[in-house]
Amino acid sequence: MVTFLSGGTGTPKLLAGVDHENVTVVANTGDDVELGGHLVCPDLDTVLFMQADVLDRETWWGIRGDTTETHDRLHALAADASLDGGPRYLPEEAQTEGREIARWRRFSGVAEFMLIGDRDRAVHITRTGLIDEGRTLTQATRALADAFDVDIELLPMSDDPVASIVHTPDGELHFQAFWVARDGEPDVEDVTFRGAADAEPTTAVREALTAPVVIGPSNPVTSIGPMVAVDGIADALVETPVIAVSPFVEDRVFSGPAAKLMAGVGYEPSTRGVADAYPFVDAFVLDDDDGTDLDRPVVRTDVRIDDQNDATRVWGACERALDRLGVAV
Repeated sequence: MVTFLSGGTGTPKLLAGVDHENVTVVANTGDDVELGGHLVCPDLDTVLFMQADVLDRETWWGIRGDTTETHDRLHALAADASLDGGPRYLPEEAQTEGREIARWRRFSGVAEFMLIGDRDRAVHITRTGLIDEGRTLTQATRALADAFDVDIELLPMSDDPVASIVHTPDGELHFQAFWVARDGEPDVEDVTFRGAADAEPTTAVREALTAPVVIGPSNPVTSIGPMVAVDGIADALVETPVIAVSPFVEDRVFSGPAAKLMAGVGYEPSTRGVADAYPFVDAFVLDDDDGTDLDRPVVRTDVRIDDQNDATRVWGACERALDRLGVAV
């Protein structure tokens, strides 16, 4: 068995090249929001849709070819009623009242600030309904995986709510408000994970972390950071073989806000900074053009992943890195 830690882009791309039969994916839920009463789990859903071969790979978000009639009508109604657009946080007291999935990440559905397709929305409604019926997020995720005929084990990092909060000169922003609504433009002063101190990994996650772990070229701060902040996960990673693919080539990041976020929390935005952020990683996969000298074993390849052939090549490098650690998968 091999376990992957996944955010919303890097690790899902890598998974396309994995030919291992016994795969578990533990996905970040720090990006989750409750939008218009429905729990949206972006990183879980990216893996779900990718494995079901329905992911929109142009945006790495939502379902390929989805319609947006409900989303469009929400914006038309808001405009007709002269209502401001999103993101629109619900009042402070509403953030922790009612269903526990809220927890500092509850937004109004008025002029929703995230583009959600109609078929995609059905997933969020079903997930939220299952939780309202008494199922855990883990159980709801398993039900959705069955519905999409996904045969890997897909797990949320915790059934407890955690919210990734970006601290900016403009105030505190949920990561989705920072990245989606504000295009990642505000300066980053810090990133914190509300609820992480009270969250626990599930039994299934604890068991998954006894296997060798692979971290794809993910954002160390807001994709992997929320997981490591949950009590018990960092300790589990210390006890098992872990390899990671750097999302940087020296100081050049492949995509997304990783460089800005790493600098904001005090890490050098580079491969060396990734190594500092990952003290539990035993070996790294770096790009051929990355000359960073690390104090841990390194396997090099072309780590850019644009298609399945690329993913297969990088997975092969991951297998070699695990072999350097004496681990056969």
